[in-house]
Amino acid sequence: VCLTCCSRDVMVKIDQICHKNSVKFFTGDVFGYHGYMFADLGEHEFVEEKTKVAKVNPGVEDGPDTKKAKLDSSETTMVKKRVVFCQLKEALAVDWSGEKAKATSKRTTPDYFLLQ
Repeated sequence: VCLTCCSRDVMVKIDQICHKNSVKFFTGDVFGYHGYMFADLGEHEFVEEKTKVAKVNPGVEDGPDTKKAKLDSSETTMVKKRVVFCQLKEALAVDWSGEKAKATSKRTTPDYFLLQ
């Protein structure tokens, strides 16, 4: 489900319905130069391709590059990952008065607070 130009209450209600029924939910909007996008994908599983790191034998090479791990682009491995997304209601209900939240607020985009 994709929503734009909806009120906050409508977005929260539809996200709760989607989350309960394991339906992926996206919402977003733009206000001049500012905009937002939110995705609730529930439990999302995906596969990520990782390049294997080749081990360097000590003593074979000299110099500062010897300690750096070298990537072998010919060998890759597939890693299965799982991410659990939060609901819109939870994302909007963050208590910003605590010490941990104050530290997080410095890394949070100002657009989040415009949405509030």
